Amino acid sequence: MTPVDFVRAHTRLAAPPLVSEIALYLADDVIALWEKMETELDHTGLPPPFWAAAWAGGQALARYVLDVPESVAGRTVLDLASGCGIAAIAAAVAGAARVTAVEVDEHAVAAIGLNTAANGIAVDCVLRDVLDDEPADAGIVLAGDVCYDRSMTGRVLPFLLRSRARGSDVLIGDPGRAYLPKDRLTALATYDVPVPEMEGVDIRRTTVWRLRP
Repeated sequence: MTPVDFVRAHTRLAAPPLVSEIALYLADDVIALWEKMETELDHTGLPPPFWAAAWAGGQALARYVLDVPESVAGRTVLDLASGCGIAAIAAAVAGAARVTAVEVDEHAVAAIGLNTAANGIAVDCVLRDVLDDEPADAGIVLAGDVCYDRSMTGRVLPFLLRSRARGSDVLIGDPGRAYLPKDRLTALATYDVPVPEMEGVDIRRTTVWRLRP
């Protein structure tokens, strides 16, 4: 079964609670889907299907971009660790000149393709770990919930700082993760975001931050 077929077979179109303007192929239970992936694809050690949920950081970024379209209108946008592609889709809807979503999971790329088609917009997608690369020449970089553990923060923060030094505006959507470098950030907006059941809570207070030079 191809990644596109798997995503289509095991998710359904739904609107994330904070961003009802956007339709996404989402799973009812991400943990159950993860187990099903390993069984049906006969492969253990697969990454969690983060693409099958609209996480708080991505929802907050998407809400901000739609509410403040001038933040992306006419600009090139890079959506890092795009997941289901919600922030990338919002940027395209808000008038970005070009949007590129970056992911390391082929099923995420498949989900982004289905989600962009469902919303009638176009987003380029890159299947590659770019964190050790020189940043792309993007007007704005979006990063939803990328500081969820120490090792990920240790890799993603230098990339975001290099992007900022190169002239990109960098926006981070974060639901209060412990490793977020708040001393480098300026808060732009805060939302109470309904989140997937596996988060262990119903609502996460989530902030969109701008990375300072």
